[in-house]
Amino acid sequence: MPVIIITGASDGIGAEMARQLAVGPNVQLVLAARKQAILHDVARQCQALGAQTLVVPTDVREQTQCQALIDAAVQAYGRIDTLINNAGVSAQALFADVQARDLHWYEDLMRVNLWGSVWCTHAALPHLRASQGRLVAVSSLAGLAGVPGRTAYSATKFAMVGFFEALRTEERGQGVSVTIAYPGVVATQIRYHGLNAQGVAAGASGLKEDKAMSVETCARLIVQGLQARKREVVMTAAGKIGRFLKLFAPGLVETLILSALKEDVKPRRD
Repeated sequence: MPVIIITGASDGIGAEMARQLAVGPNVQLVLAARKQAILHDVARQCQALGAQTLVVPTDVREQTQCQALIDAAVQAYGRIDTLINNAGVSAQALFADVQARDLHWYEDLMRVNLWGSVWCTHAALPHLRASQGRLVAVSSLAGLAGVPGRTAYSATKFAMVGFFEALRTEERGQGVSVTIAYPGVVATQIRYHGLNAQGVAAGASGLKEDKAMSVETCARLIVQGLQARKREVVMTAAGKIGRFLKLFAPGLVETLILSALKEDVKPRRD
């Protein structure tokens, strides 16, 4: 029975991945997030689809809780086959608008988006080597090209990509695959819970959302990618084209990125 751990599993992409994976044969899901009550709701949905579930309330900002998550999974099921590092926090703020006293939340964002993945992965790696398992890192198109107003978020996702690309090469001889997913704009609530220049929930998104990808489609593409042990899952045509244009026409890529922002969040010209 495959044992799959998903962080950030209480809503959005994480919860939908759990539901889609639950329909597989004899799946054992370990669901981790801070929101325990909602996490139990997702677990019940997955059980109804045929999966066994284990709920482990986890704040990935704390290394001890990341270790406890992995320990709980191994104690319950004896192995780990897949770790999906999905927990993340968004942010929308022009760097010039952030006061020095508020810069601490840049570090806080890094603890969730990067260090939470690093700590969970480090704890799980011996077990993934034993099962020749799969690692998944849910990054963002903002981890391929820096997005104005998302200096903090882009930094965390670029760091995440660098870590997992290096780890992929280190682990290729151990049979552990590493899949990095690059969603674009997805119809989830993460953007509204993201932080503003003061480091508090913004309550709004700075991105145009008329062409947002559905959560179901995004989750399906990631699940297909991990099952096929793909190196990368770039979600959109613009993302696929943009990463190559960046090599030859970086100014054009910057213009395209700006066009994806709402007018009220674009960098100002003094």
